[in-house]
Amino acid sequence: MTEITNTEFEVLEALWVNYPATANSIIEQLNKNKPWHEKTVKTLINRLVKKEAIGFEKQGRSYLYYPLVERDSYMATQSQSFIDRLFRGRVSPLVAGFAKTNNLKKEDIEELKALIEKWEQDND
Repeated sequence: MTEITNTEFEVLEALWVNYPATANSIIEQLNKNKPWHEKTVKTLINRLVKKEAIGFEKQGRSYLYYPLVERDSYMATQSQSFIDRLFRGRVSPLVAGFAKTNNLKKEDIEELKALIEKWEQDND
């Protein structure tokens, strides 16, 4: 998939929350967090259609949009890309950076421990 900008991602995120959706309902969803101009959102929708991140179905006089990419799949791909680019594919420097700046919460540490434990069980 072609690179998705931050603003395009916000539109895609609105669709993941509620789809299928018309352009107007996407605009309403986005306007809950900050003001969006109708023309801007429609331009972003068209870009996402061209990038094949979302699809549409004509229904009467309007279009219903839906994501063509699953949220979990997109997040996994983007996470791996981020780790590859900034940390040469290694996760430990990323986690170490958070640990050094005290940005890890107790819940984060517990989740990481559980993930490592599960990985060790599955890979022994």
